Amino acid sequence: MVDQDSVEKSDRSPVTVADFGSQALICRHLTEVFDDPIVGEEDSGDLRKEENTALLESVQGYLREAGIDGSAEEVCDWIDRGNGDVAERYWTLDPIDGTKGFLRNDQYAVALALIEGGDVKVGVLACPALPVEDADGGTLMVAVRGEGTVMMRLEEEDGVQVSVDISGSERSHRFVESVESGHGNQTLQGQVATAVNIHSPSLRMDSQAKYAAVARGDAVLYLRLPSKDPGRYAEKMWDHAAGALVVEEAGGKVTDMHGKPLDFGSSERMNANQGVVVSNGAIHDDVIAALGRIA
Repeated sequence: MVDQDSVEKSDRSPVTVADFGSQALICRHLTEVFDDPIVGEEDSGDLRKEENTALLESVQGYLREAGIDGSAEEVCDWIDRGNGDVAERYWTLDPIDGTKGFLRNDQYAVALALIEGGDVKVGVLACPALPVEDADGGTLMVAVRGEGTVMMRLEEEDGVQVSVDISGSERSHRFVESVESGHGNQTLQGQVATAVNIHSPSLRMDSQAKYAAVARGDAVLYLRLPSKDPGRYAEKMWDHAAGALVVEEAGGKVTDMHGKPLDFGSSERMNANQGVVVSNGAIHDDVIAALGRIA
């Protein structure tokens, strides 16, 4: 899939055959089972353009490999089922979170969450390039509110589900941040990490795989602090909902940089929040305090 052409969206980010195919497949399955709106990142507008016919045919081909045979119109309609609105109960989907990482054969994630009354109830993170204990295959993490987080290998159909609990334990006292400098204030993030006695170089990753890294103890902290005017920029909730629950149900904590809970109930944009702080829980208050002194 990486060799396939991509198109550029209005915000200049790429969208690939994998983004479209993943959204089509997941939205099709969800609407067969649930009568809920789906708020997804992509739509079929660019895919319907005549100059992108080859890309649409490629999406159809990959869906056929997955056992789903649909016409061009059906595939576009499946993708557009993800054009729903935030409601009392809805699903949010990022079909390929970290498209640039995907194109580099690096970290990316498929992120799906069920939200009721603004509260994330189910979170699923598939991280195909994030191995479990250096074994072949990626990581699948599933969290249910009040029931914990489990982890398994993606390539094992009946893989052993390992409960994930990061409270009181850590494998690596370091922090994780985005690969791209434009996705956070890396200078401030480094200062905050140092203030809470994290001195190792940061682990830089694309996508919500960063949440998975914290949930399973690869890092104790993930910082995404605004590098743009906070009055003009707001995070997109599909970039955080699934990962937030995966970390919380593993014993960690997720807030914005002022200690406020993330708002998943108002709109696609998290306008009530500034930045995102994700931790193993034990150091969270110290991080928020450090932000109050430095930011």
